[in-house]
Amino acid sequence: MSWFDAIINDIIILAKPSLFNIYFALASIPIGFLFAIGLTLMKASKSKIISGIASAYIYAFRGSPLFIQLFMFYSIMLSLNLSVWKPMGIDHIVLHPLFLGPMILILNTSAYSAQILYGAYQNVPKGELEAARSFGMGRVRQFLSVIWPNMIRLAWPAYTNEVVFLFHATALIYFTLPVINEQKDLMNKAGELFEKDYNVFLHFSVAALYYLAISFVIFLAFGLFYKYLMRHEAAAKIKKFKFSPKYIR
Repeated sequence: MSWFDAIINDIIILAKPSLFNIYFALASIPIGFLFAIGLTLMKASKSKIISGIASAYIYAFRGSPLFIQLFMFYSIMLSLNLSVWKPMGIDHIVLHPLFLGPMILILNTSAYSAQILYGAYQNVPKGELEAARSFGMGRVRQFLSVIWPNMIRLAWPAYTNEVVFLFHATALIYFTLPVINEQKDLMNKAGELFEKDYNVFLHFSVAALYYLAISFVIFLAFGLFYKYLMRHEAAAKIKKFKFSPKYIR
């Protein structure tokens, strides 16, 4: 088999495993983003208790490796199996990697995303907030009309990187959680192929190509959305041609 045929064969074999990585990302990103908004508002709260809880949560997940978090939460859920999950009849769902994996990723990405959003929150122009208050806007209206539009524009580039990092982190799921019914992601399947012929350059290179291709799609999609968010600036930069000759200097 030629190198070209081997690469095409690996691309076909790794197509299905790549769907598991995509699933883990798609299942965790939207919920994690909503959770991050709540954490951001909690951290920005004037209550020291609420702010402290959010800060402690964000620090805990940002300060520990995802690999350890996966092991820890799986161990906790496994220890509760006989006393909680099995009597309720949901042990096959709760302990399944397709449920437990996204849940842990949600907890992890919400902490990183909340820190990004909080940084953007702090950089919302104070003049716009004062103007909103002078118009008599309530807190909810201020958030929806002034804070959120500015916050999402400021945070989006950094949040895009967090989404890509999260997608890359899906490679750790099946390194820590059990493989059920031959459900293997890119790295796990590439490792299995490597054990058959020890061709490390072929299998892991093709897996890397999948990560690069999917990351490119993420960057492209999020870049287009950022362009939409900043459309007002693009419109302001367009200079209209105006014919106004000056006959006298």
